Amino acid sequence: MTLGGSSAEQAAAVWQRAARARERADRELRLVRECEDLARERGGDLHVRLAHIHQASARRHELTAQLLESHARRAARWADTGGRPPLFMTGVAEACGADSAAVTLVDIDRNQIAAASSDEPSRAAQELEYILGEGPARDAVRNRCAVVASGGVLAGRWPGYGPAAEGLGIGHVLAVPLQSADSCIGALAAFGVRSDAASTTTVTQVADSLTRNVFLGADAVPGLFGGIDYRAEVHQAAGMVAVQLGCRIPDALELVKVRAFADSRPIGDIAQDIVQGRLRLG
Repeated sequence: MTLGGSSAEQAAAVWQRAARARERADRELRLVRECEDLARERGGDLHVRLAHIHQASARRHELTAQLLESHARRAARWADTGGRPPLFMTGVAEACGADSAAVTLVDIDRNQIAAASSDEPSRAAQELEYILGEGPARDAVRNRCAVVASGGVLAGRWPGYGPAAEGLGIGHVLAVPLQSADSCIGALAAFGVRSDAASTTTVTQVADSLTRNVFLGADAVPGLFGGIDYRAEVHQAAGMVAVQLGCRIPDALELVKVRAFADSRPIGDIAQDIVQGRLRLG
C-alpha cells in the first residue's frame, strides 16, 4: 500500500476515503430528489435530465464507496493478522461478480503503461496480452466497447492468447474500456463471469466508477494502494537492450516480451534480470 504509517493507520485512511465517497453519493442523491421535485412542480425535460445525471453520479460514488470499504475491511484484517497486504483489485473482482479481474492502463498511443490484478491467474492473463499483443483488454481499448468471449471463441478470436488463457483455467472473459467522454485510459477485464447482459452492465458500471472516481476523480487512489505495476523496469530493460544491440526501443521491447514468453516467466522478472546484469539478450 502506498499510504504512509502503520498498517492500522493505512486501514483508517482507507475508511476515510470510503466515507468521503459515500458523502458524495448522498449529496448527489439529495440533488436527484431536488431535481425530481422541480420537475413535478415546473414540468419540462430539463430537471428530469438533471435528475438522471445526478443519479448516475450517485451510483458511481456509491460503487466507489463500496470498493473502498471492501478494501478497508481487508486492510483492517491485515493490520490485525499481518501477512501479505491486501489487493484493491480483489474487491473489484467481487464487485464484478467475477472469479478474478485485471486493469490495464494505456497511454495516448494505446501502449500499456500500468497494470493491476486480483490474483495470479488474472495477472498471468494480463501478462499474456502484454507479451502477445492480442486479447480482450486490447480489443476493448481499440474498439471502445465490451468484449465477451468464452470456450472455443477464445482460441478462434486470439490464436495466441486464447489457448494460453485456457491453459490458465480461464474459460470466460468480459472486458470493457475505461473511458470518459473524450478519452480511453485502459480496460477492465473480468474472468469467470456469466455471459449475459446483466454481467456486462455490472462490469461496465464498475469500470465507469474506476475511471471517473478511482483513477481520475475526487476519490482517486494513488497506485491502487500499492497494487499497481507501472512497467517502469520493463521499459528500462528495453532501453538497455536497445543500447546493447543497437536497435530501436520498440524492437528491444519486443525481444524482452519474446524472451518472457519463451521462458514462461513473468516479464517483470525478465526485465529485472536484464537491468541487474544477470541476463543479456542477443
